[in-house]
Amino acid sequence: MESMKKAPTSVDEPQPRWLTAEEQLVWRSYVHATTLLEDHMDRQLQRDAGMPHVYYGLLVKLAESSHRRLRMTELAMHAKITRSRLSHAVARLEKNGWVRREDCPSDKRGQFAVLTEAGLDMLKRAAPGHVAVVRNALFDRLSPEQQKSLGEIMQIIAEGLQPNEAGADLPWLR
Repeated sequence: MESMKKAPTSVDEPQPRWLTAEEQLVWRSYVHATTLLEDHMDRQLQRDAGMPHVYYGLLVKLAESSHRRLRMTELAMHAKITRSRLSHAVARLEKNGWVRREDCPSDKRGQFAVLTEAGLDMLKRAAPGHVAVVRNALFDRLSPEQQKSLGEIMQIIAEGLQPNEAGADLPWLR
């Protein structure tokens, strides 16, 4: 790493703002914890419900939506995934009978993802185990003040990574 800091650059290139030792520790702790948390939730949901965490999130979003349906583009935006990844996920959820697609009457190219009764039943069965994992892995380890701080910090990070200007490179726009 030290050799990277001293690499020659042209006078026109700005010098990188290298992370301090303390910032490196924070960054690596964040990556380590989020990677482990996502793996932990995936394993629990695969074991208990036969689906990865991202699919569970799609079912939850549909369950919370009016008439348990959302346009595919809106569902991709909520899930923070590409339209291609969403299409693949919905195809798998359709195969399980948990979701169905419906054409959008106002837009011939648009489609809705609709949560089926079987999907709602699966969600109801999977939710208690999932919430227990989330509570045990995250909330039970933090004080109320830490929980509030974590929420505020993550909101700031998310807002910074989700610009409002046209042409922003966001997953659901790809």
